[in-house]
Amino acid sequence: MTLNKLLLIIFLFTTAGRVAHAQEGNWEIGLMGGGAGYMGDLNQNNPLQISGLSGGLYVKRNFNQYLGVRLNYTYGQIQAKDSESNNAQFRDRNLSFNTSLNELSALVDFNFFNFKLGGGTRQFTPYLFTGAGFVAFKPKFKYDGETYRLDRLATEGQDEGYQNMVLTIPYGVGLRYNYKDTWSVFTELGYRTPLTDYIDDVSGRYPVNPVIVGNGQNRVNLSDPSPNQIGFAGTQRGDFRKRDTYLFVSVGISFTFVSSKCYSF
Repeated sequence: MTLNKLLLIIFLFTTAGRVAHAQEGNWEIGLMGGGAGYMGDLNQNNPLQISGLSGGLYVKRNFNQYLGVRLNYTYGQIQAKDSESNNAQFRDRNLSFNTSLNELSALVDFNFFNFKLGGGTRQFTPYLFTGAGFVAFKPKFKYDGETYRLDRLATEGQDEGYQNMVLTIPYGVGLRYNYKDTWSVFTELGYRTPLTDYIDDVSGRYPVNPVIVGNGQNRVNLSDPSPNQIGFAGTQRGDFRKRDTYLFVSVGISFTFVSSKCYSF
């Protein structure tokens, strides 16, 4: 972890703590589930493509009817296969991966309306959220009954490999409805920008020394699994963007422990 990343996380939690001491509020817990998706070197154009499931939970401090901060954990599964692409060049490239995502983040929620469970009068509100956190990922490739951890194999010839736990920046929108007393339902769409281009194990160029696994006729070139071995050393393997993106789309339910104290503004 770099010094800048550490300072960002410390600043986020310190700011949240100061706001919590400055105002009265209430606590909220929630559960959510839905789908997970990804945009990157194997899906360059569809920002809403869902390729797996997700689930999560959170603990939240609502400071007033507009502002809250939550500690959020989300688990998801994503995958992509060039062989299923509509692009003929991608099908020729024939890369694929799947990975789990374990994300822990601190998020700031901002309600647009005077939401009831924050001290207001409206039962319904759209909201925005953003924050910072960490995500752990382990891109894998399955072949002939075997599963290979791509992040351990340096498929692009990386001298030092790459980190599989990185800082991530979440941001998104949601809708929340208080349907009975302290119970609410919500739905949200959130994108994440991790500080890595290796969520899918693809970023740079084909290596001089490719990674080959297996034996005999079951050998496979993990650096270049294309049928015609199109990956010449030094040519581009992925796209030119510096970051992958992943997303969670969720529906959930929450319970709020309403404080008997009055809010002050």
